[in-house]
Amino acid sequence: MKTDILVIGSGLAGAVSAITAADEGKQVILITKMPDLMSGSTPYAQGGIVYKGLTDSPKKLEKDIIIAGAGHCWKPAVNLLCEQGPKLVEDVLLNRLNVDFDKTDEKYLDLTAEAAHSEPRIIHSKDQTGKTIQESIIKEIISHKNIKVLTKHTAIDLLTLSHHSKDCRDIYKKPACFGVMVLNNDTCDIFPIFASKTILATGGLGQIYLHTSNPKESRGDGIAMAWRAGARCFNLQYIQFHPTTLYHASGRFLISEALRGEGAKLIDSKENEFMKHIHRLGALAPRDVVARGIHQSMMDSNHPCVYLDISNKNTSWLKNRFPGIYQHCLDIGIDITKEKIPVVPSAHYSCGGVGVNLIGRTSLKRLYAVGEVSCTGVHGANRLASTSLLESLVWGVIAGKDAAIEKENDTYFPEIEPWKLEQKEIDPALITQDWLTIKNTMWNYVGLVRTRPRMLRAKTILRHLQTEFEQFYQKAKLTDDIIGLRNGIQTAIAVIDATIEARESRGTHYLKN
Repeated sequence: MKTDILVIGSGLAGAVSAITAADEGKQVILITKMPDLMSGSTPYAQGGIVYKGLTDSPKKLEKDIIIAGAGHCWKPAVNLLCEQGPKLVEDVLLNRLNVDFDKTDEKYLDLTAEAAHSEPRIIHSKDQTGKTIQESIIKEIISHKNIKVLTKHTAIDLLTLSHHSKDCRDIYKKPACFGVMVLNNDTCDIFPIFASKTILATGGLGQIYLHTSNPKESRGDGIAMAWRAGARCFNLQYIQFHPTTLYHASGRFLISEALRGEGAKLIDSKENEFMKHIHRLGALAPRDVVARGIHQSMMDSNHPCVYLDISNKNTSWLKNRFPGIYQHCLDIGIDITKEKIPVVPSAHYSCGGVGVNLIGRTSLKRLYAVGEVSCTGVHGANRLASTSLLESLVWGVIAGKDAAIEKENDTYFPEIEPWKLEQKEIDPALITQDWLTIKNTMWNYVGLVRTRPRMLRAKTILRHLQTEFEQFYQKAKLTDDIIGLRNGIQTAIAVIDATIEARESRGTHYLKN
């Protein structure tokens, strides 16, 4: 296949970049390894998206982002987000996609606050904001005449001049990406998609941790592919752990920060509001502070969780404001209108990723990255709540427009070697065990609190695992599971390398002496 623009990933960032490029008249192929477009992290986003408060300004928002980011944010990127974000929310989400955000009785957009925001500026759709946005996005993607969607297609590796061209002299050219090698998960066919521009929008990496709020597909695919291709990645040590995910045998489930924004109390097993003694903002302190506060409280009390209590709120209001959380908890026997919600921290968001500039370009020519897989510098060492969807929207639009501009050598597609198919079946038990090794190693040694000996131990374990895995990868019949495991190992090692190199304790990278 050959196309003008190839987008890998179907969340808000990827979808918006696809739509924007298609609007410019470019032919776009959008691929996702999942069975449908209701995938990725966007549908799981509960709290909302930053818009603008009644007495708000770009400067106010910029200040909040930089404070939450522990002073490590890139100011030009923050400024771009704050200046263009609200207008793009209006133009794209409100006016074009007609996203059904909640409104007050006076029919104004309902604004709420979340941790570390200086005022209410977040618009939402109950506690299912991302799902509501994604539903509107899907309609637009499907109906657009210039966009072709391929579901159940897994990207294996980026095609680059340095690694894949049969012309040995291409090694002397500036490193560039000209598409991707893809596995059709239904037919097991492996084939290249050549593209003038490729946009990575593969989402996060939460699945390399034992506890995560991320969906199963968030396994670091984009970071691993970019790393192998030679693209610059940075800030990978800054993994944000969401303070409050449901602690239950059925699994982790995100309990939105908006509950605390709406007045939920964060208490320990003895009913103490412990965050009051840790930070002046209490339960609404930046996420990394709250997550470590919960971690410390659990250790001090020797109790497996802490609790959120919002039962003091009006029952009908609570059911209407948080219907998804209410129903999920009720399904497992917890009535949040009467009972406390047991919560623990979980890996939630990667503040780092594939490094990009202000228009989404990576260090490889013809390759862009948008959304959580990218690192724009906006989030610094710790993301401010509800800025991730806004960043996806802003850079999705900007990257989509820039990718649509024709540039010199964009249509150079060298001849490549055909893929050599292997047929060795891999025991699923090996895959399961290898994932457990990754998850437990990252959680115990490269989690909320880190020490140098722990990080070095983690690197030894996972380097050994990678060496063993690569031996049978070379002979394996490729499946999405095999590709995902390979990417998970590589991403975990990349994160570990970043944590070892970062000697300064800052934000979500918390070093204990």
